[in-house]
Amino acid sequence: MTRVVTVAGGCFAPGHLGELTRIVPFEMVDAALVETHSVQRRLRLLPSRVVVYLLLAAGLFTEIGWSQVWARLCTGLDGLGVATPSASALAAARARVGVAPLRVLFDLLRGAETGCVQIGAARAARPGVFWRGRLVTAVDGTILCCPDTPANLTEFSKGGSSHGTTTGYPMVRVLALVACGTRTIIDAVFGTDRVGELGYAPQLLASTRAGMIVLADRNFAAADWITALAATGADVLVRVKNHRRLPICRTLADGSSVSRIGRVEVRVVTAKVTITTSDSARTETYRLVTTVLDPDVPAVEIVGLYHERWEIETCFAELKSTSLGGRVLRSRTPTGVAQEIYALLITYQVLRIAISDTTLHRADVDPDRGSFTVARHAARDQLIAAAGIIADTVLDLVGTIGRHVLDQLLPARRVRTNPRVVKRAISKYVASTAKGRHRGPSRPALITIEIEPILTAQPPD
Repeated sequence: MTRVVTVAGGCFAPGHLGELTRIVPFEMVDAALVETHSVQRRLRLLPSRVVVYLLLAAGLFTEIGWSQVWARLCTGLDGLGVATPSASALAAARARVGVAPLRVLFDLLRGAETGCVQIGAARAARPGVFWRGRLVTAVDGTILCCPDTPANLTEFSKGGSSHGTTTGYPMVRVLALVACGTRTIIDAVFGTDRVGELGYAPQLLASTRAGMIVLADRNFAAADWITALAATGADVLVRVKNHRRLPICRTLADGSSVSRIGRVEVRVVTAKVTITTSDSARTETYRLVTTVLDPDVPAVEIVGLYHERWEIETCFAELKSTSLGGRVLRSRTPTGVAQEIYALLITYQVLRIAISDTTLHRADVDPDRGSFTVARHAARDQLIAAAGIIADTVLDLVGTIGRHVLDQLLPARRVRTNPRVVKRAISKYVASTAKGRHRGPSRPALITIEIEPILTAQPPD
């Protein structure tokens, strides 16, 4: 049995990402290197292009060291006489390439249309991707941890508490704007956790536009940010605190009202959301504001749309739990941390693009039924085998990764609920504080939305 592997020639052979190389082709990586003046001055055993692919491959194999990642890049290249660099040579090569090419590469792959280009009737048929002609997106932040080194502590800090305790590792804040239907990344910024989410939020405004609605939690209900976001043409749907005082300009027939936040006219919807299961029922009051003022859009539909915000939480779970496995980043310097996070975001994005390409022409398949875990494992296998690196003359959007995804689609989303609990105690102390919070089964749920009408109209202050 003979297996033919088609790769780049000579010392460039280990520079690949398996089948995902079709999404991040050689030409794209070379263009990023040229733009940032990061191409090697002389041809080395570790050309800059190869080092970039090493960084991206490390985003697929987060549980192993750099030398082992290199070994997997070369496993399918038997007989080609590839180099076996030392750990110090790999470290020097990563430092030589720097952060800039990864940042440019991320900019080339991210975007509002990535993985969810739909036109005509198909645009309206994609549940969760578009809502009333608007691309459904969400903005939120999360925290990644990096090694506890003196270098990292100059840039990042350990979180503290009122009891004087700190976290075990320095923390990096990541803020992302995500397309909810496909969970592709539209934009992301990161840096020290000394800056809050609203401090980073203005950097994402360049990626918002008309034809988009941005969902956000209560942390983003600041007048300045809502005003700046509305100025880009995008709509906003954000939760606010229930006791926040908002002037009532006029009331609408469905019980909502029109108010103002700063100079922006918004619609205010207050609703009681009840989740009923066979075991119990719980009710919570939600107060939402949106720039969607059309009275023909029912208030109850706006409340239902806000539920899509949780897709960004799933995105973060895939990034932190599935990709990183809950582990701390590898890099021991701030530059290395930035380089590693960009590589992690890129590999996450290309996997999501692969899933979206697979379901693009399957109107019967919701994109969120494509399993990120299945795609990731298939991509790792293809990388180790050095398979599908260079596409045939006939483009196959599905590919081996896509066929694995289609063969193992997740079941259609069901309405189920389970209270937040400590699933697994990491210490005896945590176990003792979690008494009575045992993990039970998730249960089918009935969600009831009751709009609380505004009874009187008052002039604004």
